[in-house]
Amino acid sequence: MTASTSDSIKSFQTALKERILILDGPMGTSIQNMGLPSDAFSGTRFAEHTHDLQGNNDVLSLTLPDAITSIHDSFLSAGADIITTNTFNSNSISQKEYGLDSYTHELNRTSAQLARSCVDKHLGTQWVAGSLGPTNVTTSLSPDIDRPEKRSASFDDLVNAYKEAIEGLVEGGIDFLLIETAFDTLNAKAAYCAIDDYREQFNSDIPVIISGTITDLSGRTLSGQTPEAFWNSVRHMNPLAVGFNCSLGAKDLKGPITELARVADAPICLYPNAGLPNAYGEYDEAPEYTASIIHELASNGIVNIVGGCCGTTPDHIHAIADIVTGDEPRVIPKISPATRLSGLEPTTINQQSLLINVGERTNVTGSRKFANLIKENNFHEAAAVAREQVQNGAQILDVNMDDAMLDSEKAMVTFLRHIATEPEIAKIPIMIDSSDWSIIEAGLQQVQGKAIVNSISLKDGEEAFLSKAKEARKYGAAVIVMAFDEKGQADTLERKVNICERAYTLLTRKGYFPPEDIILDPNIFAVATGIKEHDNYGKDFIDAIKELRKRCPHAQVSGGVSNLSFSFRGNDTLREAMHTVFLYHAVQAGLNMAIVNAGRLPIYEDIPADLRSVIEDVIFNRSEEAAGLLLEAAKGSNESFLVEKEGDSWRDMETLDRLVHSIVQGIDEFIIDDTEEARSLFPTAVEVIEGPLMDGMNIVGDHFGAGKMFLPQVVKSARAMKKAVAYLEPFIETEGGERRNAGKILLATARGDVHDIGKNIVGVVLRCNNYEVIDLGVMVPAEDIINEAKNKKVDVIGISGLITPSLGEMIYLAERMEIEKLNVPLLIGGATTSKLHTALRIDTAYESNVVHVNDASRAVGVVSQLLDGTQDFQEEITKEYAAVRLAHDKQQTSQPIDLETARNNSANIDFPYEGMRSPTFLGTKAIDEINIRELVQFIDWTPFFRTWDLVGSYPRILNDEIVGDAAKDLYSDGISMLEEVIEKNWITPRAVIGFWPANSIGDDIAVFDHKNKDNQIATLHTLRQQVRHSDSRPHYALSDFIAPIESKDDDHIGAFVVSTGHGIDSHCEKFSAEGDDYRAIMLQALADRLAEACAEYLHHRVRNEYWGYQKLEFTNEELIRERYQGIRPAPGYPACPDHTEKTTIFSLLDASNSIGVHLSETFMMSPGASVSGLYFAHPSSRYFGVRKIGRDQVEDYAKRKGMPVNEIERWLDPVISYRS
Repeated sequence: MTASTSDSIKSFQTALKERILILDGPMGTSIQNMGLPSDAFSGTRFAEHTHDLQGNNDVLSLTLPDAITSIHDSFLSAGADIITTNTFNSNSISQKEYGLDSYTHELNRTSAQLARSCVDKHLGTQWVAGSLGPTNVTTSLSPDIDRPEKRSASFDDLVNAYKEAIEGLVEGGIDFLLIETAFDTLNAKAAYCAIDDYREQFNSDIPVIISGTITDLSGRTLSGQTPEAFWNSVRHMNPLAVGFNCSLGAKDLKGPITELARVADAPICLYPNAGLPNAYGEYDEAPEYTASIIHELASNGIVNIVGGCCGTTPDHIHAIADIVTGDEPRVIPKISPATRLSGLEPTTINQQSLLINVGERTNVTGSRKFANLIKENNFHEAAAVAREQVQNGAQILDVNMDDAMLDSEKAMVTFLRHIATEPEIAKIPIMIDSSDWSIIEAGLQQVQGKAIVNSISLKDGEEAFLSKAKEARKYGAAVIVMAFDEKGQADTLERKVNICERAYTLLTRKGYFPPEDIILDPNIFAVATGIKEHDNYGKDFIDAIKELRKRCPHAQVSGGVSNLSFSFRGNDTLREAMHTVFLYHAVQAGLNMAIVNAGRLPIYEDIPADLRSVIEDVIFNRSEEAAGLLLEAAKGSNESFLVEKEGDSWRDMETLDRLVHSIVQGIDEFIIDDTEEARSLFPTAVEVIEGPLMDGMNIVGDHFGAGKMFLPQVVKSARAMKKAVAYLEPFIETEGGERRNAGKILLATARGDVHDIGKNIVGVVLRCNNYEVIDLGVMVPAEDIINEAKNKKVDVIGISGLITPSLGEMIYLAERMEIEKLNVPLLIGGATTSKLHTALRIDTAYESNVVHVNDASRAVGVVSQLLDGTQDFQEEITKEYAAVRLAHDKQQTSQPIDLETARNNSANIDFPYEGMRSPTFLGTKAIDEINIRELVQFIDWTPFFRTWDLVGSYPRILNDEIVGDAAKDLYSDGISMLEEVIEKNWITPRAVIGFWPANSIGDDIAVFDHKNKDNQIATLHTLRQQVRHSDSRPHYALSDFIAPIESKDDDHIGAFVVSTGHGIDSHCEKFSAEGDDYRAIMLQALADRLAEACAEYLHHRVRNEYWGYQKLEFTNEELIRERYQGIRPAPGYPACPDHTEKTTIFSLLDASNSIGVHLSETFMMSPGASVSGLYFAHPSSRYFGVRKIGRDQVEDYAKRKGMPVNEIERWLDPVISYRS
């Protein structure tokens, strides 16, 4: 890059931060509007040319340059900051159709010079973008539906074409390149490879902007990628900006561009068409309308560069430039490091991710079936192997064609092209696996998503290693780094760690490789081989993971699991059990990616305990006899017994009466037989549903509404109903019938939130009342909710959330629904929600109805009134929420006191205090051997009943006049399942606790290394009450309960993470698949109760044993009422409302590695049945609520934590006084 160009880019980047920049309008439709005759295109220069040049807009730069400069001038006068060159089709591939492929360099150079001359003579500072269009071919799709492997041009063809164009553009004086209208991301990758080659050859760093195109309302590119997947594929290009243009108007691009803005840490550009063309191919959208939509996006902080594409005119550009003048440019977000891969859809892997399964069966060296199919050129059936891997849970697909009897490069190319046409396969990222770099590169040239290279190593030295890494980076791929150096494969713990760390350091320091795109593989080798030197291979790998997690931040760790069991080939059952047990322990150590046949992994708990124990002995080298015992243990089997229940007198009823009775009583034992009998009594199967089954459900609904039935009973009824309907559905399809429903409801848990018990219960209740429920599950982005709502034409949307950040997601959803003018009622529910917050923050963001639903029993009544066709209920809600806001405004006369005053009124607590002592150990301790039976006595049953909307305190609720009977039945079922959980070891409680020296420093708590008190290892940040008191009560902060550092007293703090969620997912999924929502919800509810019980049990042991400051026994009721000394506050709760503090707790305890509990990007714990918190021992420590805090504390807290104020405001939203 020349000095002048460098200065130009610096000024461009400065301008991007200061204002929204304006891109010009289209060249194509501007030329079309001129109505030029055909000879204008050929001119005198090409008057005798062999091809008709009419429609070749680019050639006008040579034959009619004044027309081109007049268009440039018109857009500059309209307010454009950026002028694009007339080179959209100036590449040899596109120009070949006109016989002008030999003029490509001249076309680009001349067009750039024309644009440069217009910009240079214009007042002000403008820039020239060199347009690189997509060409007229696609490298991801076949032009022949019968030949998926066929391509109109190769990747290298595109690279060569683009490079020639780039040379001309740069020579002509452009400021930066613009890869635009990228309908196929692989074409864009070819353009970038050409840019990379040009930079290398000419020692240039010419920048680039990338603009894809969304081809229809599906929100995807022509080649099938979502906006996030597209960004993951091109992020390595480090663009000046990224965005979308063409195909659609601004209104239809709002969703895709907003989704892109959510994930991209680069400026966002948008230049849409003037709507869609009419029947005559013309564009009717008025400049003011286009500008208004863009203004909407700009005012919401979504864009940095805006302009127009097809159909827009200088009037459009002027209107856009005028309307965004006062809008601030989008602030570029900081995106947390993660391995972000893509196929047609994105895949994100971070330190909190659960295990990512890499499908291994599309490997000719590992699957005889797949190898034979490839050798027979049966790529259609070979693709079916890949599809089966995806269906069985593979999230990445490993493809290997290394076989001496194959043309491996051709096989790789052909197979990847085949699966590119299969959306079910192509949605996941591809891992290109070969020992031959030429095969890897050939594979990378077929994959539009962000792939993984498997693998590179230091085997041939550092120079070759870095060279391959650089090539992989050019294609945007992540890399697996094998623990292999110049001396050979790493076969000891020390070599595994040292080689991986050396490779990591080289890549990040010399190779400019992002650490999150490095995947370390410390080598899994076969165990139980009979060779003593191999005995420690399993343990060494697991220990290496732990060490690499510390030494190589943000890198991932992977391994090929099937290698472990190679000694037992032929015994698949044993091998699969070994893989599951190994993964169980490796994942706890920090493994988050494994190449394994996902469909053949048994569930850990399903493996007989004795077999598991022997496998663990082998893996951890705990016994010399273990290998011999392994084969013996594998020969055992478990028997299962079915207990047949006796019938009852109701079985003597008539068929239809029995069916109704089964539904009302929630008995599903005979439901299939009775449904089949009923089917013979009706002309069609759908009439069985609309007759006796709905008769039963109507009784259930009436009883529920009248308070004669309660939620647990309703869920049982729904279970019986679902089984009957599932049985009848095939008959309904055969008969061509259709089931009528009362309305279509979409339910989802907010993005970042994994709690779904409440949502699931609401879904069950609605289904019971004949509503069709579309459940999108947990952690659902707002854009997905809106797209699904549009596609399915739903009548109502329900959003649920349990944690504080979910409130922000709900506001965002309401804002997005308003932008999209969805006009669908929005239901708000979940533990952190309230009518006040809904009225203040959500209802005001969305013009259509927003209703807070505080329990499942209200859901049906609310939905039925919303959909009854009258406006009475909607008007009632509108008035009610307006009254709530008015009342709140009147109450806001009392503002928080200032922070300094609150600190001066902190709790006056004595240090040292009587009985002050040190814990019995310092550091951390993982506690795995927890007997669930010991936890039962610590269960607080009251919240268990509240989960099912039964209100009352245990045990009094069992004798309640209204809900007592239902509570007894529910309690009986809960105890029964709890016994089943214990007997069958469904749940494995895990915990880790720790204690450290600590002292308070103001409102913070300094945590010190127990081995070196001078070394501060962490800071816990606390918040202080600022509410006005009418008396002399202190304004508490948790730091008050720790000795101040100036006191010189040796105080301590503890922390804990417990979980009872490991093991339940497979059982819940099984129950749900069987239509047994009752047992699925019951198991989730019990796991949550056991997690809290485990936290209480551990706190008991802390008081009596681990810290020993109060050796007393308490009754369960006394524990629930917190009659003991000390507290265990948890982040997200009233005394500590900031969820981000969990990060410090998890770091201190190394919870992810020690007990397999992970934090999501929104600080949700996974598994969900987990609890974390702190231990305070001071006798004066107490629970309190921070309540509302002022702006001064928010700003002070942000400064102490080193976080932006707006980020802190997001997490503390419910307790901020000035935002309510």
